Amino acid sequence: MCRNIRPLFNFDPPTTDAEVRAAALQFVRKISGFTKPSQANHAAFARAVDEVAEVATRLLAGLATQAPPKSREVEAARARAKSLARFPAGRPDAVKSPKGV
Repeated sequence: MCRNIRPLFNFDPPTTDAEVRAAALQFVRKISGFTKPSQANHAAFARAVDEVAEVATRLLAGLATQAPPKSREVEAARARAKSLARFPAGRPDAVKSPKGV
């Protein structure tokens, strides 16, 4: 799955239409292979983004859970910690491997 698409369900505050649309755009970009479609493909691309966003909104509205809503700040902190562990270049104690290895 595309790393830029994040879970959108069960957050406090709730997911916005802009977040759903951004996820739809990333999804359509991924499956079409276009970052920016040509003029010939623009209408089909835009229509696909609209339809994916609409379906995603219906999906999120139809889901139910008994789990408490997740905090955006806590999830963002977890993502930063995971990224730092995965890409430690910013840490002074990080061991860098030689190029090409």
